[in-house]
Amino acid sequence: MDSTQRRADAAGNRDRIIQAARAVIANADEVKLNAIAKQAGVGQGTLYRHFPTREALLAEVYREDVDELVAAAPALLAEHAPLTALARWFDRVVEYAQVKREVFAAVEAGVWRDLSAHGLGPIGAALTRLLDAGKAEGTIRPDVDARDVILLIGYLTRLEQDEWDARAGHLLHIVLDGLRRPAA
Repeated sequence: MDSTQRRADAAGNRDRIIQAARAVIANADEVKLNAIAKQAGVGQGTLYRHFPTREALLAEVYREDVDELVAAAPALLAEHAPLTALARWFDRVVEYAQVKREVFAAVEAGVWRDLSAHGLGPIGAALTRLLDAGKAEGTIRPDVDARDVILLIGYLTRLEQDEWDARAGHLLHIVLDGLRRPAA
């Protein structure tokens, strides 16, 4: 096997490990690395070569989710009016926040600070893009900014798992209603 094939195999293993970790985080009460390795179809040695600690793996799941959430904003604006794009972005926030909550519960405080620094900047920028488009269209209140919204949606990390389905989306719709520009 040449070095190009080994790199491709390693990248495939890494991607499978991250996808398996995402699934385990979403569906298990406890995140166990051996379960992730098994679901990814790799040995524990392969998992540890890519992610030497549990925290490193969980941090990478979080970073990828942030990147996907950020990339969704311009794509949604290209397809929808700003208010609809924001509503659909909020739907993705519900999915993201559920994973984030599980990841943050599993990651120690020092790593959490690093993850927050990575997440708030790009997420704030994506949110600003959505809000600015709505303001320009006249559908979003002119007096709100990304930090306002981030503070408001921070409640998602405090929801209990058994109330997630009933409350997460509903509460984001209430936030969305509050962001709408009142009719003149």
